[in-house]
Amino acid sequence: MTRTTTRRATTRAAVLTACAAMVVIGIQSGSATAGSDGSADATAIVLAPSERAAALKSAQSAAGSEAKALGLDDREKLVVRDVVKDADGTVHTRYERTFDGLPVLGGDLVVHKEKNGNHSVTKATNARITVTSTSAKVPASAAKKAALKVSAAHETSKVVAEDARKVVWAATGKPVLAWETVVTGVQQDGTPSEMRVVTDAATGAELFSYETVHTGTGTGDYNGTVPLTTTANGSTFDLKDGMRGGHRTFDLNQGTSGTGTLFNDADDVWGGGRQDAGVDAHYGAAVTWDYYKNVHGRNGIRNDGVAAYSRVHYGDNYVNAFWSDSCFCMTYGDGSGNSKPLTALDIAAHEMTHGVTSNTAGLVYRGESGGLNEATSDIFAAAAEFHAGNSSDPGDYLVGEKIDIRGTGAPLRYMDKPSKDGNSADYWSSSLGRIDVHYSSGPANHFFYLLSEGSGAKTINGVSYNSPTYDGKAVSGIGIAKAEQVWYKALTAYMTSTTDYQGARTATLSAATDLYGAGSAEYQAVDAAWAAVNVKAGTSGKGGKGARSGS
Repeated sequence: MTRTTTRRATTRAAVLTACAAMVVIGIQSGSATAGSDGSADATAIVLAPSERAAALKSAQSAAGSEAKALGLDDREKLVVRDVVKDADGTVHTRYERTFDGLPVLGGDLVVHKEKNGNHSVTKATNARITVTSTSAKVPASAAKKAALKVSAAHETSKVVAEDARKVVWAATGKPVLAWETVVTGVQQDGTPSEMRVVTDAATGAELFSYETVHTGTGTGDYNGTVPLTTTANGSTFDLKDGMRGGHRTFDLNQGTSGTGTLFNDADDVWGGGRQDAGVDAHYGAAVTWDYYKNVHGRNGIRNDGVAAYSRVHYGDNYVNAFWSDSCFCMTYGDGSGNSKPLTALDIAAHEMTHGVTSNTAGLVYRGESGGLNEATSDIFAAAAEFHAGNSSDPGDYLVGEKIDIRGTGAPLRYMDKPSKDGNSADYWSSSLGRIDVHYSSGPANHFFYLLSEGSGAKTINGVSYNSPTYDGKAVSGIGIAKAEQVWYKALTAYMTSTTDYQGARTATLSAATDLYGAGSAEYQAVDAAWAAVNVKAGTSGKGGKGARSGS
């Protein structure tokens, strides 16, 4: 049995089910309402879990012939990761690659097949995948020790290194034989660490390393009275959402492992004390699920109809929140003094979007791709806020605006002018990939704001914005409803693990072409918004990965 309840007072399930739907499709105010959603012909269709499983199986059975059609080496194999079908019959199949049975990191690609037989491909790398030998000169044990040193340099504690696995590293130039080692531990602020370290199998030198636990900040108890979907458990009720893939919300009781205790209530009237954080986390997960389902046709984070789960009251004085692929879960700390749970709506949507990115483009969390990864979470957090229509937390282009982490009332980040936070970049530059990914996200956030709302001074939902452009030229927006469709299409169909800013420009222009037509007003707006943040044709720090080509 599944019930929908309010936080403070019990209401009939039918009434609140209608209210829950209204949270998702509620009318937005301000210029963000301008424009309709993307063209029905090019948007993805919703596949039932059984249909998606059948599509994956069919694509895998055809992977051998697809590899030949792409002209891959006989030693290369394609492994299907995702299949997206558009209403117009176009199919986007995302593959990982192997070489002589070894995973190829940075070798992912997406094949686009139109109904009329036209065929194109988007690749993470254009390099030919080959290595002279798959025999490592450096043993796995040495790679493991090297990975532990890399982790120690980041001041990670309680480290444990898994056995290294042999891979082909193709993400940063000429493919080389390498070892990949996952080192787990605890970061300085108490966040779990899952660092991936890639070392050269011939020399032992570090080739690349990046953190896979993505963090953010927020404060709970901001959502007011909200609809919840719960499940009867005998004469009591659990925070388990049977309408959204079985999402569950747990109380960790200040622990840092496991799931803790599933929230339970005697009368289905939730709120007060430790329940507040659970209510806000449960609501945030529902809003995020509904946003992706109703706006983009995505059936859960993995698009398989299965929900992640949420954990609140993590650790002691933990001032953060994080998404982890390994547990497929969202976790919230209680903040300073264990008095401010980090469960704001935009934080929930931001962190869960890291899961969506991981299961689509897989943008590597370092350099320009890492900045785009962070920006994607900020973009869809803003979009989810607008679509929720919650008067206690209306939609805006501010990130973490309710947490007051600095004690000044200022948000963490600003999408209209990112540099207002004192760290983020407004525009692309060749040095962008060398700064923290939370700050290199600035130009993409700025692009999305400009694409949605345009440049200059304006007020939306009571918030004042004044967005500049790199060259001083005015930019007109197309509305957030169209802008979010462009970014989602680009993320799921055209971006890859190595996409940089130039690649993001190419991907969004391809998405705009699919949705609205080549040369359309929307296509021109995408082009103008990128130019306004200094990303133009041929501008790239890494050669414009993620480009689309015929095959």
